Amino acid sequence: MSSLSIETLRSEISSGKIDTVIVAITDMQGRLVGKRIHGQYFLDDVLQHGTEGCNYLLAVDMDMNTVGGYEMSSWDRGYSDFVMEPDMSTLRRVPWQEGAAMVLADVKWLDGKDVVASPRQILRKQIKALADAGMKPMVGTELEFVLFNNTYEDAWNKHYVGLTPSNQYNVDYSLLGGARVEPLLRSIRLNMAGAGMVVESVKGECNFGQHEIAFRYSDALSNCDNHVIYKNGAKEIAAAAGYALTFMAKPNEKEGNSSHIHCSFRGLNDELVMADESDKENNLSDIGRYFIAGQIAHLRELALMFAPNINSYKRYVPGSFAPTAIRWGRDNRTCALRLVGHGAGLRLENRVPGGDVNPYLAVAGIIAAGLDGIKNKMTLEPIFEGNAYVSDSARVPSTMLEAQKLWSESAWVKETFGAGVQDHYTNYAEVEMAAYGKAVTNWELFRNFERS
Repeated sequence: MSSLSIETLRSEISSGKIDTVIVAITDMQGRLVGKRIHGQYFLDDVLQHGTEGCNYLLAVDMDMNTVGGYEMSSWDRGYSDFVMEPDMSTLRRVPWQEGAAMVLADVKWLDGKDVVASPRQILRKQIKALADAGMKPMVGTELEFVLFNNTYEDAWNKHYVGLTPSNQYNVDYSLLGGARVEPLLRSIRLNMAGAGMVVESVKGECNFGQHEIAFRYSDALSNCDNHVIYKNGAKEIAAAAGYALTFMAKPNEKEGNSSHIHCSFRGLNDELVMADESDKENNLSDIGRYFIAGQIAHLRELALMFAPNINSYKRYVPGSFAPTAIRWGRDNRTCALRLVGHGAGLRLENRVPGGDVNPYLAVAGIIAAGLDGIKNKMTLEPIFEGNAYVSDSARVPSTMLEAQKLWSESAWVKETFGAGVQDHYTNYAEVEMAAYGKAVTNWELFRNFERS
């Protein structure tokens, strides 16, 4: 839901309270990119016509290098523009930036057609497919980060070695540990509330300096919108206070940063289609069982949507609270899929994504898998009890190469998301793996500098 109406925006631009409107899209890597637009110009022009940006924004690597292999954007195609079309339902204040409002945009070609490889458009397509089947997705994401008593510039200059975590011991649920950095955590919470999000709580986590701020669930699109705004805003607020925080999946050898995604389907009028009180054990309806079966059936070929970086796969360590076994269990954190709640609170938690996830892509995958399970009335395997880490279950892909191969060779992925999307994100993985293959790491230096 928007936290700022167009009428209020007009009034506050007129009074000078707001002077800047940020128009943002989410790129493949899950980052906000776009423009800061003078407030009056936004009202006079951009509100009706959108604003243009180079289409390479959806065809570059993490370093913003132009790379080959993308059909939609290349030197041969002239790196033309696309249109960032504001979705005014996302308009909100940006309390941590003076005089600023923000609106997220959908990405269109100049002829008005969707840019199908855009993460937000990929999610919109799956939401529509689910709506056509008479249902809607409700989603909550849980993002963890590690906080350091260093600036981002200091961390860069130190080559990310010898940084000081804001807590130097395990602060999981520790009120004392959280109090050490409460001024910053409070600032992030209050600023996100001011941007229209419903903040639930904050808690310490296992890694040194690791914390999680939780927000209330909502419809899938608005939740993913909030996710990317929070992620970007938390970094900005931390930087302004002299801290650096990271959401990367595995920043060191200790516990990684997760982004568990909770999802349930409801009827279009909020009917509880997945819950059934007559099932005394798990509270699942047939639709609920089909939904989980779909997740199990497609999790491996969707891994690239859940784990988008080389580093993502280093998080999957047995006994680390990151999943390795593709099983489902009732409130069992050793399984990739954890069923929690009852009635209106019944949902499935996908524990595979890390903090580096692009939420639009991950949630699109979860919706598509659930809908396929429902349409084909897939049989749900028995619930898993015990320690799934030591089971003989199918495994979450352990490398990006494995995930890319499963994604690129999947007939279901091609049918569900389209050949263009399949090829686009296959190339994304290829670019990342090629860049990593050329890099000389500290591990190699320590192992080989003297002794090889």
